[in-house]
Amino acid sequence: MSASLFNRYIWLVNIISRRGKISLEEINECWRISPYNESHDTIPERTFHRHKEAIKTLFDVDIKCDRSDSNRYYIANEEELENNYMRKWLLGTFAVDQLSREAKHLKGRILFEDIPSGQQYLEQIIEAMRDNRTLRLHYRTFGDSFSNTEVEPYCVKVYARRWYMLSRSLSDRKLRIYALDRIVELQISENSFVLPRDFDAETYFAGSFGVIVNNGCKREIIRISVDKNQRNYLRTLPLHSSQKEIQTDEEYSVFEYFLSPTIDFCQALLSLGDSAQVLSPNHLREQMRAVIERMGTLYK
Repeated sequence: MSASLFNRYIWLVNIISRRGKISLEEINECWRISPYNESHDTIPERTFHRHKEAIKTLFDVDIKCDRSDSNRYYIANEEELENNYMRKWLLGTFAVDQLSREAKHLKGRILFEDIPSGQQYLEQIIEAMRDNRTLRLHYRTFGDSFSNTEVEPYCVKVYARRWYMLSRSLSDRKLRIYALDRIVELQISENSFVLPRDFDAETYFAGSFGVIVNNGCKREIIRISVDKNQRNYLRTLPLHSSQKEIQTDEEYSVFEYFLSPTIDFCQALLSLGDSAQVLSPNHLREQMRAVIERMGTLYK
């Protein structure tokens, strides 16, 4: 699957979602002037239906035709689409990119957060997930050791400006996380695999803050106190989907989480500085205190 075809799929979902309902003729009117359509051609009806099927497979977006409304197309599972953070992020990012391409005079005034590397492998990985094909990786760790391995790609996730792939290694059948920016070479193999029916990516990562899962760290209730100047940031951008504001005072709020207190989450708490403190559990509070003390010695 080429990058241009991938962009066309996302463009189709975006234009139908924005319009609510739209005919194929109206889609083609928009497509003719789209910055992604360099040839200014139209989408034949047969091709459009193939795109619909591919979009259903890739993004689980169900495009239906309302024959009672002049054969206008709409997204049947729009509500489900709204609740899927990955698809919302992907389509939202594409929508901003499309607007910035169309409004070229705004160049330099719309700034994106850069994801340094690894995106060149994203299309191949998604293609392998779609076709249930294994991937052969030449992988480099931060210790500069290299390995060659074959994996079953389960899902991809972006976190802290890096793309990650969750895969089952064929060598030991364990689930492992691979950072895309550490992949040296990647190939889609001819070997197929079956994704377990009970696997759900959101459920797998539900108890984690970042990408570290089951690292000897059990899920537990964590409570933090945040001062009045910081709490609005957490209200509008929660640290985790389990976040609840359980106590509010004039000077502070108490937020509760249910997750594994891995290093990723501890680093997120440290980024709040002296505006937040861990209240419980006590072992996490002591762990944070020890880290802060070690940090303090660096500035003596």
